[in-house]
Amino acid sequence: MTTEAGATLETYRVELTGYCYRMLGSPFDADDAVQETLARAWQHLDRYDASRGPLRPWLYKIATNICLDVLRSAQRRTSAMELAPRSRPGPEIGEPLPESAWILPVPDQRVISPQADPADHAALRESVRLAFMTALHRLPPRQRAVLILRDVLCWQASEVAALLDTTVASVNSALQRARSTTAPIGSAPASDEEERQLLDAYCAAFERYDVDALVALLHKDAISSMPPYTWWLRGRDDIRASLIAGGGFCAGARVLPTLANGSPAYGQYLPVDGGYQPFALVVLTLSDGLVAEQATFLQAERLFPLFDLPLVLPDR
Repeated sequence: MTTEAGATLETYRVELTGYCYRMLGSPFDADDAVQETLARAWQHLDRYDASRGPLRPWLYKIATNICLDVLRSAQRRTSAMELAPRSRPGPEIGEPLPESAWILPVPDQRVISPQADPADHAALRESVRLAFMTALHRLPPRQRAVLILRDVLCWQASEVAALLDTTVASVNSALQRARSTTAPIGSAPASDEEERQLLDAYCAAFERYDVDALVALLHKDAISSMPPYTWWLRGRDDIRASLIAGGGFCAGARVLPTLANGSPAYGQYLPVDGGYQPFALVVLTLSDGLVAEQATFLQAERLFPLFDLPLVLPDR
């Protein structure tokens, strides 16, 4: 195979990663699936017959089969709100669950191609939001594939039927069932500038550990969760109580802004030995100019390299 052929396959990496991430709910599993997809495609590229169809559907068919194989033996990934009842502020947060239990965050640039049509960019960001990902992962794997291919990637029913080796009627039926359990994509997101301003205000308040300023940026019914623990809170009052109780632990933290799952996010660092060590990646879901949800992922040393966040920050 030629270097040119390998370069051609590589141009599909980001969109295939986005597809596999939506299917699998983990950036690490998605990377593995895409690597396997491209390896199989490379291995069999001499058998690819362009007269029978474009390269892109062929690659998606390989990726879909790999994802479906993974999902046959995998437990469903989800969020804390679907795993346990609402918690109360206090020191008891329960036992951590394994990484495989959670929908994990992903950097935008790994799953949304910069070459994507600007008209599609907002919808692609919406389709990796944590709430939409949680809804996706309530679906059986083949329904999930149908919904992603039809409603996110805008494939024709006939194209999806060919990929899944089924009928158009079967695809339409699966899509109808999938749509009945997920909210439609297409809510009006905040502008990039509005998101940046809110993230800047939230990060500044957190570094000061100004609880009143933080709470003022939350929706009345905002949710706070902390994977890998099933602990989660709802409402400003409970979140405020938790922030006050944890002030001694998080005071003096530093944060670096980033983007995750189509949402503003930041890496949180705690002071230690004259510097700062990674603590958590925090993903903020915004609505109506306020924070509707904050998900604090504690797997910092595993997640930070994905986001190009340093593992060590020097003292200021």
